[in-house]
Amino acid sequence: MQYIETMNQDLKLFYQMVKNTRAGVLDWLESLPQSTFLQEHPDFAFGSLRNIYLHIADTYLGWVAEAGLGHAGRVLQADSARDLRQIFNWVDDAVHQALETFTAPDEPRTRTLLGPLNHTQRWLILHPITHEFHHKGQALALARILGHPHPGSPDTDLVPPV
Repeated sequence: MQYIETMNQDLKLFYQMVKNTRAGVLDWLESLPQSTFLQEHPDFAFGSLRNIYLHIADTYLGWVAEAGLGHAGRVLQADSARDLRQIFNWVDDAVHQALETFTAPDEPRTRTLLGPLNHTQRWLILHPITHEFHHKGQALALARILGHPHPGSPDTDLVPPV
């Protein structure tokens, strides 16, 4: 019987910590006034807290669901922070499916976007994670400028494993 490598347990545990971290941020976003959640600021990429988190979700779905799993794209819309939870459930489902079905995590692949992009299945998981934390920092800075800084608990970095 041929051994087929799938994503390792460490990456699954790591993504669970990412989900737990995100849950704390989503709790905080839900506590903000709706006007703050939607408020546009021209000096920030994607302009609002809502748009930043829609962009994060879209990046996961684009790389993991579409490029990695071959799923059709989705148009993402959120009128409230609560709507983001449903969208991130779709993200979590796609990442879970990828972690369970990707069988060649480090096999080089090429995808053409604006030009050829070399990647692996492992990269399709890790890239959106690092991208999420990059934009989370932007969201926290935007909220601070809008007068609603994150209270600091739970930690907005990566939460410890449970």
